[in-house]
Amino acid sequence: MVQYHRLIIHHGRKEERFRVSVEEVGSLKKAKQKFLSFLFLTILSCCFIVSPYLFGFSTLSLLDSFSRENEALSSYEPAPAPVCLEVSNGTICCDRTGLRSDICVMKGDIRTDSASSSLFLLTSTNNTTTPQKIKPYTRKWETSVMDTVQELNLIPKHSNKSSDRVCDVYHDVPAVFFSTGGYTGNVYHEFNDGIIPLFITSQHYNKKVVFVIVEYHDWWEMKYGDIVSQLTDYPLVDFNGDSRTHCFKEATVGLRIHDELTVNSTLMSHGNKTIVDFRNVLDRAYTHRIQSLVQEETKTKLDSKKPKLVILSRNGSRAILNEDLLVKLAEETGFNVEVLRPNKRTEMAKIYRSMNTSDVMIGVHGAAMTHFLFLKPKSVFIQIVPLGTDWAADTYYGEPAKKLGLKYIGYKIMPQESSLYYEYGKDDPVIRDPDSLNDKGWEYTKKIYLQGQNVKLDLRRFRETLARSYDFSIRRRVREEVPRLFVS
Repeated sequence: MVQYHRLIIHHGRKEERFRVSVEEVGSLKKAKQKFLSFLFLTILSCCFIVSPYLFGFSTLSLLDSFSRENEALSSYEPAPAPVCLEVSNGTICCDRTGLRSDICVMKGDIRTDSASSSLFLLTSTNNTTTPQKIKPYTRKWETSVMDTVQELNLIPKHSNKSSDRVCDVYHDVPAVFFSTGGYTGNVYHEFNDGIIPLFITSQHYNKKVVFVIVEYHDWWEMKYGDIVSQLTDYPLVDFNGDSRTHCFKEATVGLRIHDELTVNSTLMSHGNKTIVDFRNVLDRAYTHRIQSLVQEETKTKLDSKKPKLVILSRNGSRAILNEDLLVKLAEETGFNVEVLRPNKRTEMAKIYRSMNTSDVMIGVHGAAMTHFLFLKPKSVFIQIVPLGTDWAADTYYGEPAKKLGLKYIGYKIMPQESSLYYEYGKDDPVIRDPDSLNDKGWEYTKKIYLQGQNVKLDLRRFRETLARSYDFSIRRRVREEVPRLFVS
């Protein structure tokens, strides 16, 4: 379950006042006439610009996010000045300016000591480098989870051959230390707090880097090994489980993170990588396995002329109670329909295979929506938004999906489509004013809106969403097919 915590930054506003003299009044009247003429022309121009959206695919408010969004990120934190990009040999530099994570960079003779949770930086002379402590996890601002994350000690030490730890394993490439503790175990947090920040932090090494994992889990490597193999050429090191002394010339402790499930090219210190580049990593990671999956699939082939729609099904809370009727309606609309029910044991490559070959994805807000990362750009992502989850649905999945280049629809359910309507009644604050309940804290949100709510779609209302998505998918296929015809 995704933990809802908002980061808020207040930006000051500067107000300017102007004095107008008596002599200026006449010129202002003339300027006013010119302004009105300009305003009329501006409004007329805007009408031409927005008319395709008023009468085309984006007519309905539930489809308003189909329009192309500004590529600039609305990050929680402003772009920081570069810190610790250039680090002198024999020193430790820590960047603690970020709201989400701390980063420390060490250069020189670095030696691990897992028993004391320490990294020693040996120097030939006494220097003024200050010892540092860091928890290498990307939810720095959330005290409750950071209290559970293992802390590392970064200690400068004057070299003494008689007492220095002897290197058991010497690495001639840099290291990146990070934790797979915290909320690891939830697919959203695994990508948002771990995998994507790992890409951001390490991609410039071009796989010539060793990943040292604090709070290592075998299942994590098994689950994400295909992706990790695209970021490093070297075996993972289990910091706590490997008592040997590993030696490096450079180490980055902690991961950089930009925003929810995204990569901000303006914050990348090396190259202009984006979330699309991360998705390309996923493509390369699963290509080989998918080839074998294709051979294992049954010989029954779907009608390739029909767009494919995948429904991410939920059990328990936030389930679609009339899912069987939704499947029937989608098939009547013209889709090939696949109902996907992933669990913690489902192989990631199989989920990727299903999503990567689909034109439309439907799911109710929840951690499984993270799999929109597996959709091809320009695919349609329909997130069903239950009562009380508007902000979270848009922040964690809606906005990131747009940045990936998906056509996003946030289908906000009506009160009558929620099971809560029949449990509490239409006049209860749970129905009338969800924000007032959310303002009481996470426990209220979790108990009422996340754990206590199911959805029964008004299929007459949802039918138009499906129809529009179908038409869009067909038009996209035609646009992609035309250039191929000319090439052939």
